[in-house]
Amino acid sequence: MQLTNGKPYPLGATIDDDGVNFALYSANARRVYLCLFEDDSATDDTVLADGSISVKRASHEIARFELPRQSQGVWHGHISGLSAGCRYGYRVDGPYQPELGHRFNVNKLLLDPYAKAFDREFVDHPSHYGYQLGNMAEDLSFSTLDSASSMPKCVVLDIRMLTAIAPVAKPYSQEEVSLSLRRSVIYELHVKGFTKRHPEVSKAAQGCFLGLADNAVINYLTQLGITAVELLPVQQFVSEPFLQKKQLTNYWGYNTIGFFVPHNGYVNLAAIDEFRTMVDALHKAGIEVILDVVYNHSAEGNRLGPSYSFKGIDNASYYRLHPTEPRYYLNDTGCGNTLNLSNPYVLQMVMDSLRYWVEVMGVDGFRFDLATTLGREEHGFDKGSGFFDAISQDPVLSQVRLIAEPWDIGPGGYQLGQFPIAWSEWNDRYRDTVRRFWRGDAGMLPEFARRFHGSSDLFEHSGRKPAASINFIASHDGFTLMDLVSYRHKHNQANGEQNRDGHNENYSDNYGVEGNSQDVNIAVLRARQCRNMLTTLCLSQGVPMLLAGDEFGHSQQGNNNAYCQDNPNSWINWQQDIDSDAQLDFTIKLLRLRRRFPMLCHRDYIHDSANLSSPGLDWFCRQGQLMTKALWGEAQTRTLSLVISGELEAQAGCRQALLLMFNADELPQGFTLPRLNNIGDWQCLLHTQDTPIHAHSHLSNGESLVLQDRSLMVFYAQFTGESHESGKSIHD
Repeated sequence: MQLTNGKPYPLGATIDDDGVNFALYSANARRVYLCLFEDDSATDDTVLADGSISVKRASHEIARFELPRQSQGVWHGHISGLSAGCRYGYRVDGPYQPELGHRFNVNKLLLDPYAKAFDREFVDHPSHYGYQLGNMAEDLSFSTLDSASSMPKCVVLDIRMLTAIAPVAKPYSQEEVSLSLRRSVIYELHVKGFTKRHPEVSKAAQGCFLGLADNAVINYLTQLGITAVELLPVQQFVSEPFLQKKQLTNYWGYNTIGFFVPHNGYVNLAAIDEFRTMVDALHKAGIEVILDVVYNHSAEGNRLGPSYSFKGIDNASYYRLHPTEPRYYLNDTGCGNTLNLSNPYVLQMVMDSLRYWVEVMGVDGFRFDLATTLGREEHGFDKGSGFFDAISQDPVLSQVRLIAEPWDIGPGGYQLGQFPIAWSEWNDRYRDTVRRFWRGDAGMLPEFARRFHGSSDLFEHSGRKPAASINFIASHDGFTLMDLVSYRHKHNQANGEQNRDGHNENYSDNYGVEGNSQDVNIAVLRARQCRNMLTTLCLSQGVPMLLAGDEFGHSQQGNNNAYCQDNPNSWINWQQDIDSDAQLDFTIKLLRLRRRFPMLCHRDYIHDSANLSSPGLDWFCRQGQLMTKALWGEAQTRTLSLVISGELEAQAGCRQALLLMFNADELPQGFTLPRLNNIGDWQCLLHTQDTPIHAHSHLSNGESLVLQDRSLMVFYAQFTGESHESGKSIHD
C-alpha cells in the first residue's frame, strides 16, 4: 500500500483503478489518521458484486496513515492497492476544549460521515465517550480509552458498479409527477414491524427490506389501493445508551448516525442490493417509496453523549453550539444536538446523501423529520434558507417528493403552512380537528370545513395547491386509530418513564370502558367511529396518509409513544378477526371511491359553484339550506352536509356530484337533501351506519332521511338537462 496526496473531492472513500481515495472534512483538526482493519476471524469475508460484505467483526488494526494534505478544510489521501470490502475508520487529533466547542480525542475511532456501509451493529461501550464516565468534571474530563475494538468499522464499496447497473424502474414518468402526488394515497409503515409477523413472508425476510419485496406484501398494498409507502427511518440508526441500559431499543429509528447506510437490522446479507430489490418490487407495482429522514440531529446526543463520528471529527463545524457557551448544544430538536446546516460542508453532506438515495437507491422522495430545524438560520426559521434554496435549484432533488414535518421545539418552531411552494406538509391541524369533530366537541363546524377543504386558509395564499396538505388521523407518533376510540389516556408504562412520555392530549375517547371491552354496543360504536374517520380522511381534499394497520384495527394497547417497543405490541398482527376484515373491506371500498372521483383530489382549490363550467363545493345545514354565518356560529351543532361537483377526467362533459352528510351528534338526526337544479336522483354509494339503508338507496332533491348517531352517508348524482355553459349555480 502506498500513500499519496489524493484529491479533496469527492468526500468519503472512493474507489478508482489504482486504489481508494479518502477525503474527510474537518476545519479545526490538527491531524487526521486513517486506520485500516482486518477481520480477526479465520474465515475470509464474502465480497459481493456491489462491494457489500457479509457482516463479521473487524477489530485488528493493520495500518495507520496520516492524511498528507488539507485543502480548504478537507483532509485527503490516496492509498493504492485497496479494494472493495476494506474496513476503515478515522482518528482525528486536535484540541479537547469543550468550553470552546472542540472535542477532539485521538483515542476514539470515528465513522466516516460518507460511509456507505458498516460492518456490524452498535453496542454502547464506555470507550465511545470522549470524557471519563463517572468523573465529577463530566465532559471537561478526558478519556484515554481506545474505542477501536468496540466500534463498527466503515466498509469501502465500489459505487461505480452500482451506478453501472440499470437504474431502478420508476412507477411514473416525469410528466406525471404532479398528477401522481395529488392522486396519491400514502401509507406510513415500519420496515420491521410490517412484515415481522407476516405468515406468508419467509422467516429470513421477515422484518427486513426483502420482506417488503415479497409478493404477498406487494399484492396486499395494491389491493388496498396504496400508491406510496412512507418508510420510518431506514438510514443506519443506533439505540440511545439509556434505552440499552433498560434493555430497550430505538424501534422507530429517529437516531441516525449513517446518512448513506441502509440500517443493518433490516438486512440479511447485502444491504444495497436488498434495498434496491425492495424499491424495484414496489415500483413495478406502481408504488412509490418515500423515506422518513432525520437530518436535524445525530445519534451523538448532548455534551454527555458518545463520540461516534461528527463530535470527534469537528464538533464546532458539524453542530450548532450555544453562541456564548459553546460547551453546550443548541437543542431545537429535543434530541440533544442540532446539525449545523449553515456550514456549507454539512449542507453538502445532506445534499449528497439525499441524491445518493435517489440516484443509487432509487427512492422517490423524502419526509423530513422536524423540518423546521432544517430551515433555521441565525435569526430563526426562513423558507429562503440555504437548505431550501439548495433543494430548489438541485436538478435531481427538486423533482422528488418533498414532505415536511413542519415543527420543532425551538423558538418559533411551529411553521405549518410556511414551507416553500414545492413542498407538502404533515397537517396536524387536520388530525386534531377531525378527531375532535367526531368525538363530538362543540364549535367545530368552521374548522372541520376548512380542514376538509384541504386547508386552503393555510396554503392557498402562497400559491400552493391542495396537495400541499398531507392529511392524517394517526401516524407512528401517537395513538393508532383503534386506540383513538378505545382509550382516553395514554398507557406508556412499558417505556420505563413512569408514563410521563408521549402526548397528554390525544382528543380521544373510550366510549365507556378504557381499553378492550366485551360490551357489544361499545365495540359497534368504536367500529363506526373508525369508519367515520377513515371516510373523512379518504374523501377530504389534500393527500391522505394512512397509518399501517389502521385499515384493520391494529392496536398498541394504549401506548401513544411506542418508539422503544420493538415487540409484538408494535408489530402488525396479520391474524385478523371478522370485525377487522370488515374494516379492511370498507377501507378498500373508500380508496376505490377516491380514485373514481377526481374532484376528491383536485389539482386546485375548489370554492363555491357560482358557475357550472368549473368544479364546485357548497356546504349545507342538515335542513338542506346553504350555510350562513349564523349557522356556522352554532357551537352545539354537530351536523353538516356538503355537495362537491366536477367532471370525470376521462369523460369531458360528464359532470357529477357527491353529497356527503355528517352526523357527529350522540343522537340520530334528520337530514333534508338540498334542492339543486339539474341534478338527478341521488344514489347512496357508502355509509357508516350499522343497519342497512335500502329504503334510502335512491333519493330525490328535497327528500328527508334520518342518520344514525355518529355516522355519515355519501350519495352520488349526475347533472341532467341544461348545458354546463348556462352559468347558473347548482342551487339557483
